[in-house]
Amino acid sequence: MNSFSETFIDTLLKKYDHTLTKQGVNGERIAKRLGALSEIGLTPDSGSGRMGFSNEERAAKNLLIRWMKAADLEVREDGAGNVIGKLEGSDMKDRVVMAGSHLDSVPNGGHFDGPLGVLAALEVVEAWTESGYKPPKTYELVIFSDEEGSRFKSGLTGSTAMTGHTNQEKMRAVNDVFSTPFKEVLEQVGLKEEGFFHSSRDFSDVEAFFEVHIEQGKRLEKEGLPVGIVSGIAGPCWLQVSFKGKAGHAGNTPMDDRQDALAAAGDFVRQVYSAPAEVSTSAVATVGQLQVYPNGINVIPGEVVMTVDIRDIHKKTRDELANRIKELARQTGEKYNTEVSFDEKVRIPPVPVQESVLSIVEEAVASLDIRPVLLPSGAGHDAMMIGRCVPVGMIFVRSLDGVSHHPAEWSSLNDCVLSIHALKRTIELTMERGI
Repeated sequence: MNSFSETFIDTLLKKYDHTLTKQGVNGERIAKRLGALSEIGLTPDSGSGRMGFSNEERAAKNLLIRWMKAADLEVREDGAGNVIGKLEGSDMKDRVVMAGSHLDSVPNGGHFDGPLGVLAALEVVEAWTESGYKPPKTYELVIFSDEEGSRFKSGLTGSTAMTGHTNQEKMRAVNDVFSTPFKEVLEQVGLKEEGFFHSSRDFSDVEAFFEVHIEQGKRLEKEGLPVGIVSGIAGPCWLQVSFKGKAGHAGNTPMDDRQDALAAAGDFVRQVYSAPAEVSTSAVATVGQLQVYPNGINVIPGEVVMTVDIRDIHKKTRDELANRIKELARQTGEKYNTEVSFDEKVRIPPVPVQESVLSIVEEAVASLDIRPVLLPSGAGHDAMMIGRCVPVGMIFVRSLDGVSHHPAEWSSLNDCVLSIHALKRTIELTMERGI
């Protein structure tokens, strides 16, 4: 009986077009490496369970470190557990082009989100070695810690630390989902708190960062395209909105004498759904959590607390949408005679992809006889944090049925390999021309 990884590899290779194995990029190697990683943290549902700063994430990093060293990369690890593999340039050694992603997963996640980006960045080095290409500038492959945020309910931990944007006071005080203090979580995987807070790097020598990632949506599938080019990464604004009315007996309180917080909240949710289209074609808004108090069958709800996740790739329209949603809440609260309050939890700037980067990625994709299509990323990625410091570019890979963060997550090996060819050519063009 085959193991999960053997079946996984066989399925990847079954419909693989072996003519895509060329110029040093090897599809069979990618399949085997994805399969090997799939066994680390394998869940009973055949998903991935590699929480950030876990033994499973550590084991996955160690496996990649072995592969990186075998590819003659100079490997180091910073205080946040980010792993960096360096290939020195043949000419302009003091100029750097970076690529990478993460190896951690959401609980019971898929096997492509993150690992594909890491393996793509490593495969570029393998391809250069086999084809005899000498990069003129220094290349760095980065594996970021805890991108998903399952550990502390706040992701991009490693990339935030690398850019020096970590809120030290907040992180020192935080406990993880198991109530373990931040300091102890780090120590469990061989890291130190002080080392974590001194893991920022100087980005003055870095020209660009690139990341391959599954799309996590259906747009490429609908377009019939294997890869797409990210035009910008949406910045989230998370609002906690509270409607406070007055609890009362469901049978003895007339309808015209109620302060029903849930009635107000329901009307508000309906309005949130249509609000993004009034502001931007790339904006979205989602009510994801909702708590009703006192939550009794025969009690008029006295308070409702909900979260609203607001995103867009443009800061101006994202902030405009956030203000509009606040105003909708105020108007709705007045209509139902309920008090409204807000608590802003997160506001991260969107990261646009600059035109010079887009043009290079478009040229790389077109060289593969693939129609270049631009699409926004509604999800956050490590590239979003690195984009605060240097120009970034992202290549999306078609996702089957748009599924992600689930054991059923799947991208064909053909699409994965095409994304690696696109990444390789993108990095080569960047090294030869600059941004």
